[in-house]
Amino acid sequence: MQLEMFQEPKHVVALSGGGDSTAMALWLAENEPRDYEYIGNWTGNEPEALFEHLERLEGLLGKKIKRVTYKTDLYGVIDEVKMIPNFRARFCTRMLKIEPTIEYMEKLAPNSVLYVGLLAGEEAREGLYGLDIKRRFPLQEAGWNKAMVGLYLAGKGIKVPPRTDCKVCPYQRIHQWHDLWKNDRSEFDKAAEYERKYGHTFRSAGRDTWPASLDELGAEFASGRKVRPYVKKNEIDPCRVCRL
Repeated sequence: MQLEMFQEPKHVVALSGGGDSTAMALWLAENEPRDYEYIGNWTGNEPEALFEHLERLEGLLGKKIKRVTYKTDLYGVIDEVKMIPNFRARFCTRMLKIEPTIEYMEKLAPNSVLYVGLLAGEEAREGLYGLDIKRRFPLQEAGWNKAMVGLYLAGKGIKVPPRTDCKVCPYQRIHQWHDLWKNDRSEFDKAAEYERKYGHTFRSAGRDTWPASLDELGAEFASGRKVRPYVKKNEIDPCRVCRL
């Protein structure tokens, strides 16, 4: 007889540290109190501000966030696949976040629940974590949108860092690459080194008027070419698993 038959189902909160998952975790603790388990999938390429935020969040929740990760970090995965991730090939999200979560949930007792911070109007993507994993979307059930999440967190005095995804995410905008070049040159240079190593780029060619390669992009930044201030729009980030 399998050991899992004697285990109690667990309530697992997927917590990236982004605004939506932060709000969901706190809302659940207030409105549906139970013995939650909090898990996060870190890639080894996140900004330090994220972990400072998560440490404060652990204090509010009264429980540590368990690391559920792949055997290596982002650059290790790139070396394993021998390819730079891009908007068509998001193997980084699948290997570093989705698959470790699926593997973790499959080891738990039947009827364990995974809580995911999708908002009202967002597609649930039924197959994202596999069809056999029981999931709930509390914010979606409550009809919350991005503005409601912001108001809820502001009311608690919680400020989520602007980045919870990888520092070299292919989806990031030009001002974010500029910030990386300006504030974390060693990380920018390492990403450029990996582009040279595999002959491909994180950025997509033709996406805008800036070069695709980070070597050329860095040269443009160094030349003093101005980066237009980014005006945030009311939009859903394309790689939501990393930014929930």
